[in-house]
Amino acid sequence: MTPQIVHTEGESNTSDARKAWLKKSIGPKSKPLLARDSEAFLHQSLSSPCVSTIAKADGIWIEDKDGHRFMDFHGNSVHHIGYGHPKLIAAIKAQLDDLPFAPRRFTNDPAVELAEKLAEIAPGDLSKVLFTTGGSDANEVALKIARAATGRFKTVSFWDAFHGAGLGASSVGGEATFRSHIAGPLLPGTEHIAPFHPTRCPYGHKTLEDSATACANMLDYVLEREGDVSAVIAEAMRAVPIVPPPGFWKAIRAICDKHGALLILDEIPTGLGKTGKMFCCEHDEIVPDILTVGKALGGGILPIAACIVRPELDVCGDFAIGHYTHEKNPVTARAALTTIQIIQEDGLVERAAELGDYALAKLHSQLDDLSIVADIRGRGLMFGVEIVNNNTDKTPDVGRAEKIYYACLEAGLSYKISQGSVLTLSPPLTISREDLDVALDIVIAAIRDETV
Repeated sequence: MTPQIVHTEGESNTSDARKAWLKKSIGPKSKPLLARDSEAFLHQSLSSPCVSTIAKADGIWIEDKDGHRFMDFHGNSVHHIGYGHPKLIAAIKAQLDDLPFAPRRFTNDPAVELAEKLAEIAPGDLSKVLFTTGGSDANEVALKIARAATGRFKTVSFWDAFHGAGLGASSVGGEATFRSHIAGPLLPGTEHIAPFHPTRCPYGHKTLEDSATACANMLDYVLEREGDVSAVIAEAMRAVPIVPPPGFWKAIRAICDKHGALLILDEIPTGLGKTGKMFCCEHDEIVPDILTVGKALGGGILPIAACIVRPELDVCGDFAIGHYTHEKNPVTARAALTTIQIIQEDGLVERAAELGDYALAKLHSQLDDLSIVADIRGRGLMFGVEIVNNNTDKTPDVGRAEKIYYACLEAGLSYKISQGSVLTLSPPLTISREDLDVALDIVIAAIRDETV
């Protein structure tokens, strides 16, 4: 029987807190569009029905049709350089005039330059690239390459993980939201183990380090017993967020090498500077066999993702593993190139590290004494606060987390709730210290107002 340690992410579409927000805060210009949206789109968890509208997006700000402005600390992890960066918009416009599209089997300058740039900034010897239109597809490509290179089809991944919404990506993922209502079997051979966790360890350990050691030992055991696993696929850092303790990824890297399994690291939300390194795995001083990136790669404007592999894994030349219509789209490639250029030239990686340290320190100083705060964690500008009934039994308090979320939304701050009760804050790397302070003060005040 599948172990049910996954947690529904986000708030309910029918919660009392949501209903109160919609009744109180949605203005007359937003209501008609919300109604039309609800009629026009298929409904699904975390997406539709919507909580409001967007009429403008600029820098760290989004604005609804009634003029209500929100600092966006969610952005689906695409807005590393903020919304509507003028340099990026100018580059896209120029590329549209120069070369708007390239059919497959024809190459072009922006596509080749982007592949070369990704090889330049990727860790270790990761240097061969394939582009896709989204992160889920990049992970699908990675899984195909692993099968082709090893002659094996099994994978091991973690419960609670998210690797995309495609059938293969959902199969290796571990979130109930993307698995629980799919009729029939998912991809065969997709084995899962329990992850480590800083406050609710499924292995029964009390410390993060012991939990991570138990997780690594379990992976070693499963790879030994299975004997024919093609790859271990995991997030370099859980975007909920959960930070691996020192040494964890080095242990996982050694275990994969021991058993002949490839290591695929999903850096779709964490890559390109978000955690204070260009790639999150650099914190842990390891190089995966395959790395996937996306989301922010298109600068918060265009969809593009990439699968980057070691040169020895270029083994699929006789068959198709991606074959995407927009595989070498010059406009999306130009957007990605310009995004990377902005991140490097403006020192945004270093900025994320500095501001992230500041934010975590401030949250700890203001919230560590509260009984409803179980953990404050993160890296760089991806950090979170876990809300519980009390910090003795650490039972997630979904209802209280929702009330805090809508109080913050009312005060002008948008973010997402992860795993039901983790306030997950992920601002653009371009945010000013002053705006970051305002946002942190909003969160701190909302949490304190909900403290018993």
